[in-house]
Order: sequence, then structure tokens, then C-alpha cells
Amino acid sequence: MGIFGCAEVLRNLEAPAARSVVQGKIGRVLPTAADLRQSFLPIVRGTGVGSLLGLLPGNGAVLAPFATYALEKRLAADPSRFGEGAIEGVAGPEAANNAGAQTAFIPLLTLGIPPNAVMALMVGAMTIHGIVPGPEILTKQPKLFWGMIASMWLGNLMLLVINLPLIGLWVRLLKVPYRLMFPAIVLFCCIGIYSVNNNPLDVYLTAAFGLFGYTLIKFDFEPAPLLLGFVLGRLLEEKLRQSLAISQGSFATFIEHPIAATLLVLTLVLMVIVLLPAIRKGRDKAFAD
Repeated sequence: MGIFGCAEVLRNLEAPAARSVVQGKIGRVLPTAADLRQSFLPIVRGTGVGSLLGLLPGNGAVLAPFATYALEKRLAADPSRFGEGAIEGVAGPEAANNAGAQTAFIPLLTLGIPPNAVMALMVGAMTIHGIVPGPEILTKQPKLFWGMIASMWLGNLMLLVINLPLIGLWVRLLKVPYRLMFPAIVLFCCIGIYSVNNNPLDVYLTAAFGLFGYTLIKFDFEPAPLLLGFVLGRLLEEKLRQSLAISQGSFATFIEHPIAATLLVLTLVLMVIVLLPAIRKGRDKAFAD
């Protein structure tokens, strides 16, 4: 289940929304012609923003829907409609989310650099199977490359086929009180964890890590950097040793080569920008909106 998976269940149990149920009725499923016209430009803008942010390391694909929502709210003639069912606030962020999820594969498959935590897990899975992501993966592993592309098309098609007729069922699941859903989630997670090695210790360890993750969330720790470090730590150490072996132990190699020096400078600039009070306030306001 993972550290932050267990922690998220515990945190949701505390939330007031977790103790409430959905009371509204389901309206129409398919959009009208007016809805399509109104959401066309937000979809185009969301696709552009999501495609660009999905390429960035870190949580670019996750930030894309928030950035698009803030953009659409800023461009709207009546921002007060947002939060009350404005279709621009749904179409734009969803387009950004889908675009970011697809473009995140570009740095992963071409450079071997995972742009987010999910892609980092995929790097770990590839490493286990002896597959090294990088520029040669298109020629050395064409079945994997084209299989991923085909899975994107098939996955979106199946989502369309499954979700449209069953959307009423999914919404009704939200009416289940969280006090009943919580023990069911924990039970199925314990069954899944135990079935891997048939070892009760795995369940106890998962519970302990879940409490640890819950503590981190309570102190506002971000889960993505922890997961990225856990998956990529070994790879980073290995490449660092290789670089130092080539340079005969000289750390100057990281600033003598233009590409390495440029990346280091960009990293420092981004860290400074993120720490600026104005940027932090703007980011917090965007997430709050």
C-alpha cells in the first residue's frame, strides 16, 4: 500500500468530508453542443500547458491541472462560477492532466529521466527486468516502446467504454459512508500485502510505515521527493561513482563540462525561485483556489 497510501487513508478518516455522503442526483452524462463550444478553448489551453509541464522533472504533470485551473479562472469573465460547476474548470484541467501524463513518457524513454514519482517507479520496474531506459530504447526495445503507445490508446478507449455506462455506479459508491469504506480499504490492502510473500510481518511493517507516512503528512512533507529519492537514490549514487572514476576523483568535472554546469546552474536558480516569498505565496494561493 505504501507509506503515503496508508497515511492518506488515515488522514481522510479525520476529514469532515470523509464522514459525509453525496446527496445530489446524477445529471446527463454526455455534453451538449453548447458545452463543447464553451470547453473547446479551455481544452486547447489545457493540452498546451499539460504538455509543457509534463516534461518537467518533479511533479510537472501533477501541477498541470492546478496551473490550468488557475489560468482558466483568471481568463473567465465571471470567476465566481468556478467551484459551482463551471465546465471550463473541468475541461481545461482534465485536458492538462491527460496531456501531462502522456508527455511524461518523453524524458523517461528518451533520456532515462523520470519526470515524476510514477515514472520513477516505472524506471525501477524496467531495471528489475534488465531494461535500461534511454535513447536506444526505441531500437533495442521496440516492442516495449510501441506497446506503451498502444496501451495509451487502448486504455483511454476502454475508459470511455467502461465509464460512460457505469458512471452512475461509480457515483453511487461515493454515497457509502467513509466509516464503512475505511475498514474495507484496510482489509483489502492487508490481504494484498499478505498474499505477496504470505508473511504476517509484511502487514505489520506496512502499518508501521503507514503511521510514519501519516506523521510526515501531518507535518506537510511532500511525498513525491521521498519516493523519487527512494527509487533513484541507488542510480544516482552509481552514476556519481562512475563520473568520479572517469575524472579520477575530481568534483570539478561537474562544472567543467558545459551540459553539467548548465544543469547545476538551472537547479540552483529554480531552488532560489521556489524559496522566494512571492513565489511561495503565489503557489499557495493557486493550490488554495
